[in-house]
Amino acid sequence: MKRYIFFALYFILALAHEVNAQTISFPHPWAHKRVAYFGDSITDPNNDGSKLKFWNFLEDWLGITPYIYGVSGRQWDNIPTQTEKLHQEHGDSVDAIIIFIGTNDFNAGVPIGEWYDIKEEQVMAGIHEPKHMVTRKRMYPIMDKSTYRGRINIALDKLKRTYPTKQIVLLTPIHRAGFYRNEKNWQPTEDYYNLCGEPFQRYVESVKEAGNIWAVPVIDLNSLCGLFPMMDEYTTYFKDKEVDRLHPNDAGHRRMAQTLLYQLSTLPCTY
Repeated sequence: MKRYIFFALYFILALAHEVNAQTISFPHPWAHKRVAYFGDSITDPNNDGSKLKFWNFLEDWLGITPYIYGVSGRQWDNIPTQTEKLHQEHGDSVDAIIIFIGTNDFNAGVPIGEWYDIKEEQVMAGIHEPKHMVTRKRMYPIMDKSTYRGRINIALDKLKRTYPTKQIVLLTPIHRAGFYRNEKNWQPTEDYYNLCGEPFQRYVESVKEAGNIWAVPVIDLNSLCGLFPMMDEYTTYFKDKEVDRLHPNDAGHRRMAQTLLYQLSTLPCTY
């Protein structure tokens, strides 16, 4: 009898917890905010890979006012230009900026490069002893337009100086398969190294590293949204099974947006 009473009480408590979990809600921190989107063709409203983009879904679900600056073909070296356009058109009247770019840097064979230049310098220090001049190695961010990490350094340095009080979020590039537009734009699948001998994942990992270097949150769409065009089973999420497994279609954008909906709920939009 005691066993039956125990299971009955357990069932009642479990049911009560389920009801509470379903009825408790909280406002999404990004609801009704003004969000700028920087990027390339996957963000560009003029790209014909889909009728709706991920930001269209977020606009619909959260009432976000989108400011769109993504342009097809752009790489990380274009982010300072997109920053300037946002500032010219909206000034400080924006709540957050989301950056979704990098796949074209990989395709163009932009070298990865290094984050820092290391130099030995003299500096005053006193650790458990009187302060005195010591020799230490010092890191200087490399601002080099010709490398991927250098471009990210330049972009985030400008963006954080322009918008120090705004939320800035980086999105990793999603997986990419073949894109065969014409004879002079024939892009192999991501399992091939690029022109400079680098694998696609190094470009993804560099965006993750940038989050720690520049104190900005990173949402890893590459893994979290689940899109994997290397498999035929996932072509339902992309524009064309035969010639374009680079650009998500409406279903693909919706899946990315669903991921962002939940991931952004863990981040403040305004401070």
